[in-house]
Amino acid sequence: MTIYSEVRTGSGARSGTCAPNDRGERTVSQMDGDFRTEFVREPASLRHFPALVLNADYRPLSYYPLSLWTWQEAVKAAWSDRVDIVAEYDHWVRSPSTVIRIPSVIVLKDYVKPQKRVAFTRFNLFLRDDFMCQYCGSKGDLTFDHVVPRASGGVTSWENVVAACSPCNLRKGSKSLRQSGLSLRKPPRMPGAEQLRNQGRKFPPNHLHDSWLDYLYWDAELDA
Repeated sequence: MTIYSEVRTGSGARSGTCAPNDRGERTVSQMDGDFRTEFVREPASLRHFPALVLNADYRPLSYYPLSLWTWQEAVKAAWSDRVDIVAEYDHWVRSPSTVIRIPSVIVLKDYVKPQKRVAFTRFNLFLRDDFMCQYCGSKGDLTFDHVVPRASGGVTSWENVVAACSPCNLRKGSKSLRQSGLSLRKPPRMPGAEQLRNQGRKFPPNHLHDSWLDYLYWDAELDA
């Protein structure tokens, strides 16, 4: 089926960011820059009409970044019977033979088993550490630091690398914690996949389509 990109519009809506791979997730190479700004603060243009992708258990494949597909991928997946459409936008696209309402929420028919192994990446490291310097607690200008400096035999591992702001990183340099006068907010440990998944729920995007809300269970404080 050839899908034309002409869109017929009903009512407006709000949406989140999207640039998924085949599992609705961004790759590590796309995760450069200020992560909090890129993945939380910036709204996507509505012309993309992203679809929230749910696993077969009706939970998002990923909370942070949120698992989203473009409308083209969502329509193709529905047409090939790989997903069920749960909710739709008030917008349509047409082919020579049919008119299709654009999906806003889709659920996979085959369950995708979550990965148990957590990749040791800068993004996952920052997510484990709440996008916060593990020395002073600031949330801006983040880099990473070896607790035991490499010059002193420190290794690059979950247990020895933490998120750190540039001033604290510069202050510590190749010194030990005692020599630099710094202390850690918590001991660094290797996170589990479920731990990172739960961490991601702390950072909901600011721009969500109304049809997504029933499937997103954020850890944000409820209004009284």
